[in-house]
Amino acid sequence: MERTWRWFGKNDKITLAMLKQIGVEGIVTALHDVPNGEVWTREKIRDLREYIESYGMRWSVVESLPVCESIKYAGPDRDQLIENYKESLKNLSLEGIHTICYNFMPVLDWARTDLSHPNPNGTTNLYFSHTQFAYFDICILKREGAEKDWSADILKQVEELKKTMTAEDDHQLVENIIVKTQGFVSGNIKEGDEHPVELFRNLLALYKGITKEQLRENMRYFLSAIMPTCNEYDMYMCVHPDDPPFPILGLPRIVTCDADIDWFLHAVDNPHNGLTFCAGSLSAGAHNNVVELAHKYADRTWFVHLRSCHIFKNGDFTEASHLGGRADLIELARIFEKEEQTRKDNSNIAHLPMRVDHGMTMLGDENRGYNAGYSFLGRMFAMGQVQGILATVDRELGITYHQPGFFE
Repeated sequence: MERTWRWFGKNDKITLAMLKQIGVEGIVTALHDVPNGEVWTREKIRDLREYIESYGMRWSVVESLPVCESIKYAGPDRDQLIENYKESLKNLSLEGIHTICYNFMPVLDWARTDLSHPNPNGTTNLYFSHTQFAYFDICILKREGAEKDWSADILKQVEELKKTMTAEDDHQLVENIIVKTQGFVSGNIKEGDEHPVELFRNLLALYKGITKEQLRENMRYFLSAIMPTCNEYDMYMCVHPDDPPFPILGLPRIVTCDADIDWFLHAVDNPHNGLTFCAGSLSAGAHNNVVELAHKYADRTWFVHLRSCHIFKNGDFTEASHLGGRADLIELARIFEKEEQTRKDNSNIAHLPMRVDHGMTMLGDENRGYNAGYSFLGRMFAMGQVQGILATVDRELGITYHQPGFFE
């Protein structure tokens, strides 16, 4: 697989020169300065593509070309927004970029309650606590009917948590859930916004009454509308699984499990409609057998995120070592390396891009202002682990492994 790295543009504290030294081949990025819903012009795409290529790498994947909320809830302007989306797809193709990672998650892109949860070895990782999330839902957001969505055990734990939470604790939970995990990825709320909880309530209200079936239909509508453009320009759409892969905040989730993936692939049964296989998101759900899912959907996977989660007995989860957790990255590497060998006839998908996704915060990462989950040293450590996995798997399969930047 092609070793890629999510990079947040020219203002990213992690530079392309740094990435070239650690064996990165492809860049995963977006035009983060273009407001959601506006057309990405060829000129802006070309400028960033040529900048990446000047460092000896290629722009492998767009993550993300955002799907506006109005498309997701079927607002009155969705058809115009879809037309803009199609124009951006065309322009990306004309600049030689053919893989688009996107999501269809309402309001929240991804959710964690703790962005620096301590590990036994002194590093930190992202963490999701059901009790803390329920506390946010019931006591901070004050969502109508929230108590009905949580078990009696969780409600009891929330009552205990209320006794210890301070105003500063509440503020930090808001920052973790709806600000720091969202703003740097063209999210709905960004750092510095006033009254983020009120803004968040207004966003949730847009989905009032929308069921899972309606959200599915809106996704089908979107994909059906863009597929002619994808066919004409050979653009590969790969939806990211919901993170976490279960309903939250009364919002429907439609890419959480085997049945969901099977549904959207068949709802618009076109090879350009595919999956981002995020092992981390999928392994955060105890209902998912990640290896079985990889076997089943490898031939419709256009992008791979290799990370892994550990689920605790109470259902909370944390992002695990790339050599541990539930995902079994070694077996996933075997599956996707074999799949990549079947794609040599189409140059646009001949290389299956892979990124290690999130990583630990370690050795001073916490002091360098990196985006939540996107440390440098932690991800570099993970990349080293995964490169070792790939080299071993390639030897098993008789594939010549190439390490960029070294004399062979």
